[in-house]
Amino acid sequence: MILQHIELSDFRNYKNAKIDFDTGVTAIIGANGQGKTNLTEALGYLSTMKSFRGVPTEAMIRNTTHTAFVRAKVCHDDKREILIEAKLTTQGRNQVLVNGVKLPKTRDLLGMVRTTVFSPDDLDLVKGGPHLRRDFMDDSLVAFAIKYDSLRLEVDRVVRQRNAVLKQSGGRVNNAVNSMLDLWDEKLVSLGTQLGEARNNLIIQLTPFITHAYQELAQRECNIIVDYSPVWLSDGLEMSLQKSRSEDLRRLVTTVGPHRDDIDLEINSLAARTHASQGEQRTLALALRLALHRFISQSVGEIPILVLDDVLSELDPDRARALLNHFPAGQVLITTASELPLGAHIGRSVRIQAGTILDSL
Repeated sequence: MILQHIELSDFRNYKNAKIDFDTGVTAIIGANGQGKTNLTEALGYLSTMKSFRGVPTEAMIRNTTHTAFVRAKVCHDDKREILIEAKLTTQGRNQVLVNGVKLPKTRDLLGMVRTTVFSPDDLDLVKGGPHLRRDFMDDSLVAFAIKYDSLRLEVDRVVRQRNAVLKQSGGRVNNAVNSMLDLWDEKLVSLGTQLGEARNNLIIQLTPFITHAYQELAQRECNIIVDYSPVWLSDGLEMSLQKSRSEDLRRLVTTVGPHRDDIDLEINSLAARTHASQGEQRTLALALRLALHRFISQSVGEIPILVLDDVLSELDPDRARALLNHFPAGQVLITTASELPLGAHIGRSVRIQAGTILDSL
């Protein structure tokens, strides 16, 4: 998949801008705060229909207006060209057109633009809370197959409904409460088990890619452990919910299930979150993204666009050189506050200042 060009209108600090991209590596150069990440955020939005910064729609719209537009033309590996036009608004619903045809739902765009985005915030994949690693698993599943988007949304809905019953009970048990919990337990067992098994299969298949990517960046042999093994998945969710019902009623919240899962990450038998150095944590976070990029490329038969936002500032010089010398196949967009070395094999450079494209070479 190749991004040919992208146009922004009233998106973040861009009033109007259009940028063409190289089929290989395009460097987006500019000082901090000029709009480099805003550009990558716009592309990421077309891929996932949300900001990888985790902000609402209004944060992506220029503060002098209520509407922003992102337009992009992509060419798939089978030579299909798609023109995508996304309208973001604070007044009404966001809209998306594909080749001039309005999509019934914006989420119907999922899968039409595949990207892998690494940003400095990804360090939290290793250091942060479990919800970030759950999101990584589920976003990865959606990138692999769109059906998982509906599955995770349904699991979230069922958990919310079950929690509502628990809160309304006030911790008091009667036939009506037990009947309602039985109903939502049945739904959660079915949907949650599907999601847990999909996550487990994903991690099993992804782990060799993670190990390879980490060793490639670190330039040495390392033992990387990526473990997803929630107790409820081995015991069965039905039994686990039955065992936890008393505790759930006491705490008024569902205490077991896929919404509470985590991934254990280890480097050489030590927990990466607590024992790894900052450099090791950054390398592992980047390895997670590169591994997913290669796994998706191999699994779906189409290479996503790789977006590396300010990645070089997160790596020491040796690991930065290792990354530049081992770019995966396909199109790469890399943002930086300084010039990239000649060894990076840049096809095109674009300079940005205050939301304006100064020049492109």
